[in-house]
Amino acid sequence: MAIAAGEYAIGKQVGRLLVRTTRQGVAARVGHDLLIEATEWEGHVTVPADPATQPTVVSVRVDLGALKILEGTGGVKPLSDGDRQQIQQTMHKLLRVDQHRYATFTSTGVEIHDDSATVEGDLTLVGQTRPLRLDVRQLDDGSVKGAGSVVQSQWGIKPYSGFFGALKLRDAVDIEVTTGLQEIHAPG
Repeated sequence: MAIAAGEYAIGKQVGRLLVRTTRQGVAARVGHDLLIEATEWEGHVTVPADPATQPTVVSVRVDLGALKILEGTGGVKPLSDGDRQQIQQTMHKLLRVDQHRYATFTSTGVEIHDDSATVEGDLTLVGQTRPLRLDVRQLDDGSVKGAGSVVQSQWGIKPYSGFFGALKLRDAVDIEVTTGLQEIHAPG
């Protein structure tokens, strides 16, 4: 990855952060796979002039109260406004948004390859911090795209289930972030 040394802002102004959920169980056809967008998020990337002496640092903060359901696919009927409202309430309850409004990610190590990078870090979610790995690649337009998977139960979140357990949300949810890098400061 060829990103010039400097400080960069990332977030909703220059990118998108998406969460994808998948259903499972014997009644999976009743539910919906969801595409959810974090509509309020911000972050910071620092790329040092000399990576041998200073690490690349990535930090992100996501407002969990501002998650928006973009679409629900599958299911025996289309996702209604009432369904969206019920899912929104359930998400807030499962994520304990009233007690832990924000999720944060701070890198602990960045390994840069030719056209990609691996970002290891700590994700704090519902008041618990666990390691998370993101696989990142640079796109042709200079933006970056990262992907990872959050296993909810590792953070003490019980994945949603309904119909007496016959419909379940897969424990792992996929996270995808695509963002431009808005330069804040270039090394002097």
